[in-house]
Amino acid sequence: MQIVDTPAALISGLAPNTRLMGVDLGSKTIGLALGDSHHKIATPFFTIRRKKFGPDAAALAKIVADEKVGAMVMGLPLNMDGSAGPRVQATQAFLRNLTNLDNFPDLPVLLWDERLSTAAVERTLLEADTSRAKRADVIDKMAAAYILQGAIDALYGV
Repeated sequence: MQIVDTPAALISGLAPNTRLMGVDLGSKTIGLALGDSHHKIATPFFTIRRKKFGPDAAALAKIVADEKVGAMVMGLPLNMDGSAGPRVQATQAFLRNLTNLDNFPDLPVLLWDERLSTAAVERTLLEADTSRAKRADVIDKMAAAYILQGAIDALYGV
């Protein structure tokens, strides 16, 4: 994995005909979103229920291969004051562990500030009068789409 520092750097290293994937890494789930082939729109895709690192990484690797993912935008769960806490360390450790796997593709990864992403998605779902059960089913993949769309919008100056 190559950590890049801007959306432009992420796109410049993207192989032809590949997609972007947004990742919202939580302690119980991994929310995933996919970008379209033109790298303009993020769409909620899937939620992986976390088990242990090995099965989680295998599920992620399969989706990366099946969906022709060329780069990832991973949410960076900074504290509200911008400092890095235990959740940031967990995210960095997850990426380090992915890097050490032989069967995981070497992708560029952009760490994207995800502060308030889940709150924003929750607010949108509440405004749409989505039931509590339905919110629980979709919130993680929608948060991943929110993270990915933020990076895409920054790339195009939106």
